[in-house]
Parts: sequence; structure tokens; C-alpha cells
Amino acid sequence: MVKEIATKHDCSPCSYLSLFLSLDHSLTPMENSDTNTPTTAEAEVAHDFPGLIRVFTDGRIQRFKGTDVVPPSTPTTHPVSSKDVNLNPHSTLSARLFLPTLPSINTNHRRSLPLLVYFHGGGFCTSSPFTSTYHHYIAAVAAEAKLVAVSVQYRLAPEHPIPAAYEDSWAALQWVASHRSNAGPEPWLNENVDFGRVFLAGDSAGANIVHNLTMLLGDPDWDIGIDILGVCLVHPYFWGSVPLGSETMDLDRKAFVNRLWPFVCPESPDNDDPRINPVGEGSPSLAWLGCRRVLICVAEKDVLKERGWIYYNALSRSGWMGVVEIKETQGEGHAFHLYDLACDKAQDLIKSLARFFNRDQPPSI
Repeated sequence: MVKEIATKHDCSPCSYLSLFLSLDHSLTPMENSDTNTPTTAEAEVAHDFPGLIRVFTDGRIQRFKGTDVVPPSTPTTHPVSSKDVNLNPHSTLSARLFLPTLPSINTNHRRSLPLLVYFHGGGFCTSSPFTSTYHHYIAAVAAEAKLVAVSVQYRLAPEHPIPAAYEDSWAALQWVASHRSNAGPEPWLNENVDFGRVFLAGDSAGANIVHNLTMLLGDPDWDIGIDILGVCLVHPYFWGSVPLGSETMDLDRKAFVNRLWPFVCPESPDNDDPRINPVGEGSPSLAWLGCRRVLICVAEKDVLKERGWIYYNALSRSGWMGVVEIKETQGEGHAFHLYDLACDKAQDLIKSLARFFNRDQPPSI
């Protein structure tokens, strides 16, 4: 059943977050409609985001990153196994799972590992868990933190505008929750996961998804039967109509970001929509956030850095009862860690995530 949609500026998180749950997911199958056909002289450019995506007036789309697909068997330098799973028999909603290769502590006990549900970045319009970049990155996180990871594929704009990405992400979270009694469809979750230690994380647009899901989970009406222990927002994609701090000095990147939300969410193109500006006027209080711990990661040279710090300060003052911390990487830009996993700063970021995930590690059996 589809829940009734509330009005956008009600004080409850459901007021706007239910907008991304407006469709029955079983009736909205995911499609792979990416086209990279060479341009023709007749077609004009309708939308152009250099290095990311270009859309032509004849409907053709060129994506310039995040289009490669590697199989789950692709070797990594980390001791993990991986496989792809379908999350909904009525659609192609899917995910890539990662299981660290660990010695059995006691054959009479199931392993009890943290669970990470991860949402990739890409401005809501590019990339997937199946790219080489995310395959190797999530493998590295799963191995370092010794956790099970579910890396979620969601539909992309402009073929599937917002709220499609939110709908798919919510459906994926419901699939995860179906394993809470160790009786779900996926053995890796049934046999290995401690559902008292579930985390959500994402980078850029994926971090935006994590925030919005966690706000929804803070409302008892949207309880899915599991608690979220913590969330990690890595270089989160938040924005607003009024430029802040260093945004005023980086006009080219500011102009790029200004156009992105209206492109991926044409039905609500305002950069102060609460889903993209969670601290703007009319946004629900961050005190609704449905988890106990938050880690925000920002990068010094990222145009989105100011928004991450503002979110940190707003959450700290909101009356939310959890613990929030922030980590800034000096000298680096947006999503730097994805493109050179071996560099010292990327390794430091991955280790910081692992410490966050394992802070409440129970005693070994």
C-alpha cells in the first residue's frame, strides 16, 4: 500500500520525504536506458554538465563517467567475496554485496558482523555500484571495517527524475530489513549480520540519499523494524539558493551545482527544496534524524564543503540526542578518495570510516 502524501512544509519529516515514496516500487521497474550514441549535427544540446552528462534535444544522453560495468568476480587487492543480487522480483532493482574473508572464530556460532548499506554518488544522474571505481572502493571499506556491505543501484535522472532515486533506496532498505530475523532471501545477510549494528553511508548524491532516508526513519510511522546505529555522509550533496562562504569565490563550480538539482528534479527545481537544503527555511528539524551517531566528511577544496559544515553545526544545535562528528581532509577536492584508493589521504578516510563502524564492536566470541 502507498501511504498518503503530506504537504511539503509540514513540521514532520514525512511532509516532504513521503514525496519520494509516492509510487509503489513494484510498479516502477528500473531500466537501463543510458545511451552514448555519437552526436549528430541536427541535434542541439539541451543540458550540458561538462565531464558528467550531456542531454540533446532529440532525447539522446551522453554520460562521461560511471558507465563501465565490472563483474562481481573482478579481483581486488582486498580479501572479500562479492556477488550481485536482485532486490525486487517485480523490477530490476539490484545491489552488489560484499563479504569479508575472515577466519571462522567458532564453528558453533554465526559470524556477527556490522552491516553497511551504501549509496553511490554521481549527482543522481551517473554511476552505479557495478563500476570499477565503486567495486574497488566498497571492497576496500568492507575489508578494512570487516563488515558486510550492500551497495545499492538506484535509477538515474534524467530518464528517472527525483524522486526515483529515493524510492529505490527506500525499497532497498526495506529489503535489508526483511532479514532482521535471519529469515530473508539472502544467506549472506541471514548468516553473517548483527542487525544491532546497521549503518548507512554514501558519498555526494548518495550522502544526500542517506540523510533523507534517516530523516524518514526518525518518524515512528515509517518504522521498518531495524534501528540505524550510525550514518556516514561523505562529501554530501547539499545546496541552497543563497551562496555561502567560499561558494561565492568559486563561480564556475557554483554555477554547475546551481543547475544540477533543477536538472535531476524538474518537478521541484528550487535549490531550497528541503531534500537538497536540509537546513533551509521550511525544512523539518534535524532532531528527527533516526540514528544514534553521524560522521560527516568534507574536503577542503570541495565546493560543497561549506554545506557539510553548516549541516554539522545545525545538527549539533538541533536537540537531536545523538553524537555527531566531522572530518575535513586538507588539500583535496570532491570525492578525491574514489580516484586514488592507494593514496595516503584516501586510506586515512577509509580507516576513519572503519573506526566509526566498529566503535561499538562487541567482545569476540
